[in-house]
Amino acid sequence: MALRTWASSTANALRLASATRPHFSPLSRCFSSVLDGLKYANSHEWVKHEGSVATIGITDHAQDHLGEVVFVELPDTGGSVTKATGFGAVESVKATSDVNSPISGEIVEVNTNLNKTPGLINSSPYEDGWMIKVKPSNPSELESLMGAKEYTKFCEEEDAAH
Repeated sequence: MALRTWASSTANALRLASATRPHFSPLSRCFSSVLDGLKYANSHEWVKHEGSVATIGITDHAQDHLGEVVFVELPDTGGSVTKATGFGAVESVKATSDVNSPISGEIVEVNTNLNKTPGLINSSPYEDGWMIKVKPSNPSELESLMGAKEYTKFCEEEDAAH
């Protein structure tokens, strides 16, 4: 009974803590979070489109499966990315994975903090761990990406299949 009370109060506290976050409300799935307001690719990258710029990174689900990130390979500012094509790589203690762009466009900024602190991808995948910022060349590509609920379901189905 005490364990159930503790778990209930802990769950309530976590909901309150996440409700105070200013930008998004997380939809929890196991130990990973999916944020409302972002778009998601089936290759586990996220996009936050604000004005003329889209920020791209890997999802909490992806970083959780990768484990501790120890190295990040990023492109140069001024280059371009193409939807569903690799633009960099993330190396973890478990594996090295290519990172694909969910949209096409010109790279306007690269998160150089990841060069010296790649673990930001683990500790803050949706905020400090973003990878690149892109000026989309075809904003309609965003429409083909999943919302938070669709991505959560996609991850659950993918995990169940493995």
